[in-house]
Amino acid sequence: MLSIFAIGTILTASAPTAVGLLITDFPVESVQIPDTDGPTVHGWLVYGKPGNGVVLLVHSMRSNRLEMLSRARFLKDQGFSVLIIDLQAHGETVGDNITFGLRESKNIEAAVTFLRKTFPAERIGAIGTSLGAAAIVLAKQDLGLNAVILESLHPTIEEAVENRLKLHFGEYGVLLLPLMLWQLSFYLDTSMDALSPIAQINNLNSPVLFISGTNDMHTTQLETERLFEAARIPKDLWIVPGARHFNMHTYAGREYELRVNAFLSEYLHRYDEQ
Repeated sequence: MLSIFAIGTILTASAPTAVGLLITDFPVESVQIPDTDGPTVHGWLVYGKPGNGVVLLVHSMRSNRLEMLSRARFLKDQGFSVLIIDLQAHGETVGDNITFGLRESKNIEAAVTFLRKTFPAERIGAIGTSLGAAAIVLAKQDLGLNAVILESLHPTIEEAVENRLKLHFGEYGVLLLPLMLWQLSFYLDTSMDALSPIAQINNLNSPVLFISGTNDMHTTQLETERLFEAARIPKDLWIVPGARHFNMHTYAGREYELRVNAFLSEYLHRYDEQ
């Protein structure tokens, strides 16, 4: 029984990891992005072709920037500049707790500010997966992004927790939902509404592409479709047949690259400057 009461602590515990890169054919510049309202954000910067735009890549929960490295490679090959970051309490960016996008959104704001200063003439896009997607949507500032791709994003924290409880404990897992939500509210000192992307998705004033899998049991297809319906236009939706709650680039490969490149190119390329 005590272990049940400890789940909230486990879910919100930080996930620090040392992040190294030994790939000589993909040079990156290590960056540390200061934030007046949060920890210094650690990341890698890759320079592409001027006028093609720059893309911020944001990883999923209990991961780090290495998760997004394959995306960075393909985007660099297409001429985009790329910034990959570790969210707070992940990788090399410090933090006491994982907050399901609440404090992580401050990292997004700091990263976008950094990109505007570093690439003043470039349009800026972002790709976030799961936690990374939530952090983009939950940002308090108007990020002013020119294109956003949200992968495997839950609409509400209640559904995210319920789905995971069912996966671990079966249908009886739903009985633990009130306790889990209370623990999260207690440990993070916030309301559950503040952690629910669907409550803020309409504030995302950017063209957006939603990506989800038909076999994702962490964030279902119907949940993604609800998010899509609540978002502003222009928007698009790609449901990947057979995909679960994992790296969409790894799963869908070439089709992922074609769709993502087409979407980002439409909104980020400055053809008049090339």
